[in-house]
Amino acid sequence: MAMKIRLARRGSKKRPHYSIVAADSRMPRDGRFIEKLGTYNPLLPKDREDRVRVEMTRIQHWLDRGAQPTDRVSRMLEAAGVLERKRRDNPKKGQPHRKALERAEERAARMTQATDEAEVNADVDAGAEVEVDDAHDTENNDGETAA
Repeated sequence: MAMKIRLARRGSKKRPHYSIVAADSRMPRDGRFIEKLGTYNPLLPKDREDRVRVEMTRIQHWLDRGAQPTDRVSRMLEAAGVLERKRRDNPKKGQPHRKALERAEERAARMTQATDEAEVNADVDAGAEVEVDDAHDTENNDGETAA
């Protein structure tokens, strides 16, 4: 029998209150359980002691028998010092998805194309200014030599 230490929801609508229970993993979340191990009230402030109440001896008993805590319960037990902290690493979480990568590549391509066009236009403009200056200088030289 696969055992879980998990939360079973109690309380009314919009007023959650959970029991921490040891249950067979095949049973429904709020269904039959073997033993109640504590309570969790998410409506209380995080610094209140009675937000999470746990019978540590019974939790340790079930952990020794092979019961697996759910993620939320394991976080509570880690905070209480019963379990050692697991490393939760999701390296792909912050990476953009395929569509966002495609949009970024298109944006980068447009930017490089725009900078290339700007450089070409700057070169053409610089060449035109040089030609105008040369033409202006030759006229002055012609004017000076004629005078």
